[in-house]
Amino acid sequence: MEDNPVQSSNKWLDDLSKGLGHQLEAITVEGLKIVKALEGFLLCNFVVSNRISDADGNWHVGAMATLIDDVGAAAIYSYGGHIKASIDFNISFFSTAKIQEEVEMEAKVVGDKGRITSVIIEVRRKSNGELIALGKQWMASHNNSNKASKL
Repeated sequence: MEDNPVQSSNKWLDDLSKGLGHQLEAITVEGLKIVKALEGFLLCNFVVSNRISDADGNWHVGAMATLIDDVGAAAIYSYGGHIKASIDFNISFFSTAKIQEEVEMEAKVVGDKGRITSVIIEVRRKSNGELIALGKQWMASHNNSNKASKL
C-alpha cells in the first residue's frame, strides 16, 4: 500500500518540529503546529523562539527562510508524492516577528508543469494578519509522475 502524500508530508514536518532530522532544520522548525493539511495546501502556526532570533530579538531572516523552504516543500510533497529540488526560491520580507510572537504560515501549490511545481508561502502575524513575508518557490524532479504529466 502506497503512503498518503498528505500524511507523509505532515509526518516529515511534525518529526522536524520535534527535533528529528538535520540540526539546523530541527531548530528552525521546532514548535511548528500543522493546523490544516490538504493535497497541495498546508496551514501552520508557529511561535518564534529565542533560539532563532537575531541580536535585536527579531526572527532571524535565515531561520525564516529555512522554515518557508520546508513548509513549501511539504506542500509540494503533499501534492506530488515525492521530494523535489528547489530550482527557484525567492522571499520578499515586509516585516519581522519578535521572540514569542505567533505567526501563521499558509503554503499552497499554484502551478504544476509536469516535472516542476510551484508553491506560494505566506507568513502572517497571527494577531492581525499583517504580511511578514511572501515566499515563491519552484521545485523540480527527475520523476515524471506529477498530476500534470498524467493528463
